[in-house]
Formats: sequence, structure tokens, C-alpha cells
Amino acid sequence: MKTIADPANSLSRGLAAIRTRFQVPESFPSAVLAAAEAAARRTPTEHADRTGRHFVTLDPASATDLDQAFAIEPSGGDLLLHYAIADVAWFVTDGDALDTEAWRRGTTLYLPDGKAGLYPSALSEGAASLLPDGPRPAVIFTVRVAPDGAVHLDGAERAIIRSNAKLAYDSVRDADLPPGFAELTSRLQQAEAGRGAARVDPPEQEVAARKDGNFELVFRPRLVSEERNAALSLAANMAIADVLSAHQTGLFRVMAAPDDAAIARLRQTAIAFGLDWPPMAPLAQFEATLDGADPKQAAFMLAVRRAGQGASYQPFQHGIVPWHAAVAATYAHATAPLRRLADRYVIRATLAVANGQPVPAVVTEAFEKLPAVMARADAIGGQIDRAVIDLAEAVMLQGKEGQAFAAVVTDADDRGARIQLRDLPVVARLAMPGAEPGDVITVTLTAADPERQRITFELTA
Repeated sequence: MKTIADPANSLSRGLAAIRTRFQVPESFPSAVLAAAEAAARRTPTEHADRTGRHFVTLDPASATDLDQAFAIEPSGGDLLLHYAIADVAWFVTDGDALDTEAWRRGTTLYLPDGKAGLYPSALSEGAASLLPDGPRPAVIFTVRVAPDGAVHLDGAERAIIRSNAKLAYDSVRDADLPPGFAELTSRLQQAEAGRGAARVDPPEQEVAARKDGNFELVFRPRLVSEERNAALSLAANMAIADVLSAHQTGLFRVMAAPDDAAIARLRQTAIAFGLDWPPMAPLAQFEATLDGADPKQAAFMLAVRRAGQGASYQPFQHGIVPWHAAVAATYAHATAPLRRLADRYVIRATLAVANGQPVPAVVTEAFEKLPAVMARADAIGGQIDRAVIDLAEAVMLQGKEGQAFAAVVTDADDRGARIQLRDLPVVARLAMPGAEPGDVITVTLTAADPERQRITFELTA
């Protein structure tokens, strides 16, 4: 973690420049805001009353756009996960101003000084958000979790729920969570390991706002509570994907596994880092043993992520099994409709299928169009994230030109070596022919330019 000293206010100016560069919307058109205000006043008429069920949410402490709430109950040897998802489709009508604007944006974009929402705050942080300040319309997916962690969608319904608590990742206690939460997440995580899933998340660079108005540049590992909460979404998304695939419809999240050549490179990377990857152990099994708090292991985890071929969206296609290699299962996105456009349509399809109704034609047509829309939105989001990190690194290092820094090579390709500084949360590229992952080197900072969001190093002689 490193606080960024920014007396010249370069970070704020740089963030403004990034917003301009990537055309991040500053607000919504007046017609969209008016539509959101009107939609927020809609009275639910197709929703069962489930306010007596004990739902809670679990998110970052500062989050107000809450997509998910959950309740758990036993059912013989099984556990039932009642996963309530914000019913965005109740507020948004096909072809209205809200819908048109959401298709233009695709996703919510996040920057350290604020976000550009997929929907106006009247919905995303108000009437549609599952905040604990009153009843909210939701779609409840009831997922049956067997003792071995196998999941099955028991049903889906529109319902009114009431969240009883807004829990935060960094402060939640086991006593705050519904009985059965630890057992349920343990089952799901053990099933992941049994499938050979490789859903291991390394620490990521992040620029975080501080209460004093400054910022921090950090490597933020995922908390245990965050991993457990992710298991709930995974279970629901897998159960939903299975149902949609069986009914020959849907939109799926797919990702190919690293090919043989990539695996061979990763084995060399592990050797360079001094990591003990048993010769007969598959990548997923080895990944499950890694500790993101160890710099070399975290760097290897990042190398694994870069070795993959990236995730994308794919509509149902006859004769093709939609597969997500990291999850080791068929998988869909359905649990974040306030932040991802595609989820709204997957939820609508699941509601229809689970209740014996035909999937609306507008939903089926959307499945064909969404992959391109989501790919564009995801790409822009990734570029913004990288630009923000580059800016923070440049601001933090400005004035230190000529200083030497200890670093380690995390990976190398035809574009040069990727290095990570040993004492600061900084990742950069370096022209270094012959570099090998694991090489410990010393580099000299040659430039730190916040205006261009760029830092450069050279190998110290």
C-alpha cells in the first residue's frame, strides 16, 4: 500500500483527462433521468410477498448499488440458497429511454473519484437497489446445494423482499451471516476443487480514495468473506446456465483454457520463481495451492491470468457446449443486472423457462446482439482501469527520476519484460532482451509523466 502524495492535484486533473479520453458519461440525458424517476415510482404487481424471509447483503462497505441479497435454509441434507437479484427489468421497458441508454453504455464504469452508472441513481442506488431501508422488488432464484456441492435451480419467482442488514466484506462476522452460510460456501468451494476449477484471483492493483481526500495505490488481495460471497454468485450462475442450456436458449460466459504451449511456458515461469509445481499436477490443482500474499506466487497467478485466452459472451448454439475453463462448468452472468446489461436478459429468460413460459422474442434477439455490446464495454472498462493505474503510478513516482528500484521480472514476451517493483505496488514494462520470469533486477526510473499516464524504466548498469 502506498499513499499518493499529490500536492499539484495531478491525479484529479488526470482522472478528468481519462474521462474525456474515453468519453465517460458525466450524467444522463434529461429524458433518461425523467424515465428513471417515473420508473422508480412503479408499484410492483407481479411479485409474491417474501418479506418474512431473512435476507442480507454482503458487499464493499461503500457500495450502494446492491444487486444481490441472500437467505439460506436447510432442506433435508441439502441447503437452499434463496438468491434475490435486483429486478431491473421491472423498471425498464424494452425500447424506452432507460433501455436505449443502457444498450449504449453496456456496463457501469468505475473510477476512483466516482462511477458512470449503467442506470441513473434513482434506480441503481434507490428503487432497484436491495438496500435495507424498505421493501424492494427482486427476482429470487432458489438454488439447491447438495452435500457434495452440486447445484440445481429449484425455481425462480418475482418477489418483494426486505434486506435485514447491509454487511461489508471488511467487517462482517460469522454471527452476522445466515445460519448455514459457512457450510454452504464450504460445499461450493469443495465442489470447485473437485471440478478442477481454476478460479483463483490474484491481488490486483487498485487506486482507492481515502477519507482525507487523497488516494492510495495498493495491491488488494481478496478477503475470505469476498471469496465466500463470490461462491454464492457462482452457484446461482451455474444453476441458471444449466437450465438455459437444457432449454436451448441463453447467453453464456465462456473462456478457453490455456493451450499446451501456454502451459509449458507457465511451467518454466514456476521454475524461475522457485515454485514447486509437481510434474503430474494439472494447472488448476497447482493454482489452488498458491498464496496471493507471497509476491512470487501472486506474480505467477497474474501470469496464469495472462496465459488464458480471455472470457467472452456466447449465445446458445446447437451442438456447442458453452464452457468456462476457469469455472470448469457451463456458466452465465445473471447476478449483477444493475451493473451489466446482459444480466437483465439472462434473468428474463430464466424466469420464463423456470415457470414454463416461452422466452420473449426480444430476449432471444438480444442474446445475438449482446456479445458485441458487452465486449466493447468490457474493453473500455479495462482500458480505463489501466489508465487510472498508470496515472497513479506516474503521480507517485514523479520527482524520483534517476532513482534506482529493486524489481522482479514477472513474465516476458515479444513486447519486452513485465516487471514488478519490490517495494512499491508498481507494474511496468521494460525493454530487456533475454529476460526470464523470476529474474531479480535493478531498474532506474527515466520518466514519470502524469499528463501522459506513463512511466519508463531502464535496466540499471
